[in-house]
Amino acid sequence: MRKNSVKNTRINGEVLKELSNIIRSEIKDPRVGLMTSVVAVEVAPDLKTCKAYISVLGDEETANDTIKGLKSAEGFIRRQLAKNLNLRNTPEITFILDQSIEYGVKMSHLIDEVTKKDDESHEN
Repeated sequence: MRKNSVKNTRINGEVLKELSNIIRSEIKDPRVGLMTSVVAVEVAPDLKTCKAYISVLGDEETANDTIKGLKSAEGFIRRQLAKNLNLRNTPEITFILDQSIEYGVKMSHLIDEVTKKDDESHEN
């Protein structure tokens, strides 16, 4: 099975949806932030491993605590995935902190500042 096959894309989508539901509604760990979202999921073609890209709204300490909480709850999350999805193998999940949304917001603010300064210089 190719990495970007239709089957693999569909499995990625299903795992992303279930992982989001599990993190949002079933994990009770206080370290996991309330504003935690699963940005993307990459399941290996052999269904043995999975990379889950997690975005956390808040400061860096909150993000690191959330990743630690998710890593400690990996067994529970895998069990819930196995129960909710009918896959041959339940993948071993690696949680990766994704800061692309935060980076995009920061770049947007910088662009706004530059355009504001540019507008002010043209008015004078």
